[in-house]
Order: sequence, then structure tokens, then C-alpha cells
Amino acid sequence: MATPSGRLIAKGITIAEVVVASAIMLAAILPILHALTRAQATARLIEWKTHSLVLAQGRLEQIKASAAADYDQSFSQSGLVLDEGYVCTVVDTYGPGADIRTITVSVGYDRDADGSLDPDEPLVTLTGQIARR
Repeated sequence: MATPSGRLIAKGITIAEVVVASAIMLAAILPILHALTRAQATARLIEWKTHSLVLAQGRLEQIKASAAADYDQSFSQSGLVLDEGYVCTVVDTYGPGADIRTITVSVGYDRDADGSLDPDEPLVTLTGQIARR
């Protein structure tokens, strides 16, 4: 566009301005994307642990009900699949003739699907005691 004196007036933005604006936007967006990624990973871990807790509570209640019917049976189990991807281990510390036994139920999400829980996989452990009636 020309002015009355014949000089041209430049309108628009230069490539340097576009590059600087893009760099500023990138610097502002990267921490936000990092925070969203971490939040999603944390939410997934919480979901695995919560579901593991519900499954462990359910398994412990099943064992208590079974012990009411037959106290002398052993409840120890290893590698029991409770739900898709969730593995359970039950440790029964019962001695013959004992009136109280301790049951430990561990449930976790098996991320690598190898049928056992590795130390880095989410795990919930509940312990309860059952008395002879």
C-alpha cells in the first residue's frame, strides 16, 4: 500500500517474528504437556491399586466364609488370576491345632502378563486373622 508521498508501508509479520512467537508458545506448552502425561500415568496407577484393593478385599472375604465352613483347610495359593491382568497370592500361616490363623492376600496388576508380580508392579497387601469357631 502506498502513502500519499509514494512510500510503501509494509503490512504483516516477518518470518523472524513467526519463529520467535512459535518458540515462546513451545516453551509455554511443553511443561503443560509434561504435567498432563504425568497426571495420566498417576491416574492409571491409582486405578490399578484401587481395583487391586477391591479384589483383595473380596478374596479375603471369600476365605473367611470358607473358613467358617471348613477351618482346617489350607488357603495358600500363588499366581491365582482374579481378573484380567490381576494376580493374587494368598499366604496362610496356620499351624495344626491353632485357634487363630493369619491370612495375607496380595493382589497386583501384572503389567508384563507373565503370571507373576514383579517388584515394580502395583501391589496391595491385606492381612486378616481368622479364629476357630
